[in-house]
Amino acid sequence: MLDRVLELLAPALSGPEPVAVDANLGLGGHAEALLAAHPSLHLVGIDRDPTAIERSTARLAPYADRITLVRAVSDELADVLRDAGRPRVDAALFDLGVSSPQLDEAERGFAYSYDAPLDMRMDREQELTAERVVNTYSAADLTRILRDYGEERFAARVANLIVKERAKDPITSTKRLADLVRAAIPAATRRTGGNPAKRTFQALRIEVNGELSALERALPAALDALVLGGRVVVLAYHSLEDRLTKQVLVARTRDTSPPGLPVPLEAHQPRFRLLTRGAELPDDEEVARNPRAASARLRAAERIREG
Repeated sequence: MLDRVLELLAPALSGPEPVAVDANLGLGGHAEALLAAHPSLHLVGIDRDPTAIERSTARLAPYADRITLVRAVSDELADVLRDAGRPRVDAALFDLGVSSPQLDEAERGFAYSYDAPLDMRMDREQELTAERVVNTYSAADLTRILRDYGEERFAARVANLIVKERAKDPITSTKRLADLVRAAIPAATRRTGGNPAKRTFQALRIEVNGELSALERALPAALDALVLGGRVVVLAYHSLEDRLTKQVLVARTRDTSPPGLPVPLEAHQPRFRLLTRGAELPDDEEVARNPRAASARLRAAERIREG
C-alpha cells in the first residue's frame, strides 16, 4: 500500500524542512519512497534488527545526508528522536509485523514452511527465543499466549501436547513444532484456514519480541511527537495490531467533555482526527502482485490541535 502511504503523508511533508520517523524501518522501502518524493525531508529510521539497519543503510546511501538510522525498539521512539535533536516530527509511519527477509531466511526460525531452529528473534542479541518459550513456559502460560496472541481456539490442546512431548525431548525445530500443532488440532479444523501452525507461530513471535507491548507504548509516543498538521499512518497485519491501533487512535480523536454541557470544553476537545474510515485494505491488484499484503490494514490520523 505504498502509494496510499505516500498520499496520506504528503500534506504533512509539504513544508520547507519536514521530518518523518519510520518506526519499523525494515529494508527501507517506505523510507526510500518518502525521501525520493520529498527532497528536503529528513528521515529518522528505527529498527531493532541489526540486519535491517545494515541493509537499509546500504539502500538509502544516496540519501545519507538526510537520514538518521538507529538500532532500537520502536517503543524507544521518544528517546531516539530526542537524541537525534528532532523531538517533534511532521509524520510517523508504522509498518508492523515481521519483514519479508525475516520470513524468507530459514535460519531466523519465523516460518513454519522451513525446518529451522526455533528462534524468532528480531534482535538476535536478546536472550528470549521461541525455543525457550516452548520448552520452559508452563502449560497455563503457553495456553494464554496461544489464545491471546494467536487467537487459537485449541490453545489448551496445543499447549498440553507441547508440554507432553517436550518431556521426552526438547522441541528445538520449527518442523517439529509445526507437526505437533497439526497433531493437536482436530482433523475437521485442519481442512480449512491454511496451515494450522500459523496461529501458534504468530503467538510465539509476538511473545518473543514483545510486539504488542512495544506498539502500545510507541504509537502514543509518536502521536505526542507530531506537530500541528502532522500525520501518522499505521499498517497492521493481524487483528491484534489493528485493534490496538484503532483503540489508540479513537482515544485521541474523541471529545471527552462531560455529557450535557452547553459548550464543549477546550481541554477536552480531540487533538487528532481520523483520515481513514475504518481500516483500509489493499486492492486486488496489489494482493495479486504481493500475496503477503492481503492481511494489511491501514489506519491514519492527523493532529488538529496542540496540547
